[in-house]
Amino acid sequence: MNLSSQLNHLLTNSLQNMSTGSFIDVLMAGGWVMLPLGILSIVTLALILVYLITLRSSAMVTSSYMRMAEAFLIKGDLPGFLGASDRHREVIARIMSCTIDFLTRHPEATINEIRELTQAEGASEASILHQRVTWLSDIATISPMLGLLGTVFGMIRSFNVMANDVAATRPMLLAEGVAQALVATASGLVIGIAAMAAYAFFRTRVQAMISDLESATTQLLALLSHRK
Repeated sequence: MNLSSQLNHLLTNSLQNMSTGSFIDVLMAGGWVMLPLGILSIVTLALILVYLITLRSSAMVTSSYMRMAEAFLIKGDLPGFLGASDRHREVIARIMSCTIDFLTRHPEATINEIRELTQAEGASEASILHQRVTWLSDIATISPMLGLLGTVFGMIRSFNVMANDVAATRPMLLAEGVAQALVATASGLVIGIAAMAAYAFFRTRVQAMISDLESATTQLLALLSHRK
């Protein structure tokens, strides 16, 4: 049996042994890059759970706040509206608090100036939301590259065995290096694919949230403009 056939046979046996072993044994076969990949997998899971809880439409706009805001604006009670907005936690409440506070301090401000201020606050909140979900995109980029790095080290390990002429007597060492490369590559791809899928999902949700915020802000500005 030549070296190529021996390597093929040993690599197959190595992968079979890994598949019948514990999950930890399989991960350990990937080498040191499995440590940062493991950290990234935990961070990815944590971000997904946090975003599922925090990225909700109710965090941006609620019907109760809109009814309250419309009532105050129709009555023209800006101080009461400002105080009520300060007690709410929705993003639109923060935007309208800044807007009404500015209008209270500058009653001579035109509706265009007020609209520009409101749009700037809204753009700032939208930017914060986009930056939050970008973490998943970064992980989706870094994970496969770490897997590729593990692949390189696994192949270097195999070539070092060949360079030292150990492969002629102990081809199992060569198979272990190739197995390390495969495990690292697969792990990096799995984490990267999961992170990218989560990023696409939450990016769509963020866009919908921003759209709701813009619609609600436009509605309240129209009432404020009518008052002006």
